[in-house]
Amino acid sequence: MTIGVDLGGTNIVVGCADSGGHILHKEKARTQPERGPKAVVETIADLCRRVMDATGLSEIRGIGVGTPGSIDRENGLVVHAYNLGFDHVPLRAMLSSALGGVPVVLENDANAAALGEARHGGAKGYRSSVCVTLGTGIGGGVLLDGKLLTGCNGAAGEIGHQVIAIDGHPCTCGLRGCWEAYASATALIRQTREAMEREPDSAMRAIAQASGEVTGRTAFDAARAGDAAGLAVTERYMDYLALGLTNLVNILQPDAICIGGGVAGEGKSFLEALQARVRRDMFKSNQGETILVLAQLGNDAGLIGAGELIVAV
Repeated sequence: MTIGVDLGGTNIVVGCADSGGHILHKEKARTQPERGPKAVVETIADLCRRVMDATGLSEIRGIGVGTPGSIDRENGLVVHAYNLGFDHVPLRAMLSSALGGVPVVLENDANAAALGEARHGGAKGYRSSVCVTLGTGIGGGVLLDGKLLTGCNGAAGEIGHQVIAIDGHPCTCGLRGCWEAYASATALIRQTREAMEREPDSAMRAIAQASGEVTGRTAFDAARAGDAAGLAVTERYMDYLALGLTNLVNILQPDAICIGGGVAGEGKSFLEALQARVRRDMFKSNQGETILVLAQLGNDAGLIGAGELIVAV
């Protein structure tokens, strides 16, 4: 058996899954990164022991860790993880030592989630796939011929930072015009707020007041109610989202693109509208086309994928 670790800036989740990707048991604790790397590793080790005790595992094949930030896989370092305060932290050696020499594999958290969806989720059965997560930003991971694409410096898969607009909206990465500045859930909320200011009588305002906040669903809910301003927001957002997806298709030609995150909760109609836009604009080939699928593992994708890291090496 293997153990997967989903290391986040707020929470750490540790669990083990069976060969079908079904989680047998998981444990969770607050990360509290202000305590420093040593304390965080001690928490991870404690959660691993608790998972082993709960499942009756006397020994494990290894531990896979999905972590934010950039990874030096060869040396087992978390090079930079700003929301953890990690800078060249030898996480692999520290965790392995804390657990008596158990093998540890590190991977970026978005790549771990992509691996989880490819092995046991929405992209299962496809030889090459891209996982796109629509959240605060746009996370992603790329698998070609079943293997994670990491690039010359380990940073491949930052799909949210493809630039789609010269001198466009500022992005948190410091650039302008990044895809995630237009197609993330954060961007959709910004676009919704801007439309509400322009159209004070829009149904979006009433929907937001009823729920107590503007969310990624506000414009979609208004559009379903027949609100013209809400429909304009969702149509423009879908155009931005489809533009980045089309770029991915044209560059990588994967068998499938697996889309997750809160906005993807719009479901089948959302997916069909995106597929139509991508099919219209993509480079045409008579050898088949990339299909869009919905992610299936939700918040467990990173945990399940982390456990698969040991199998993948």
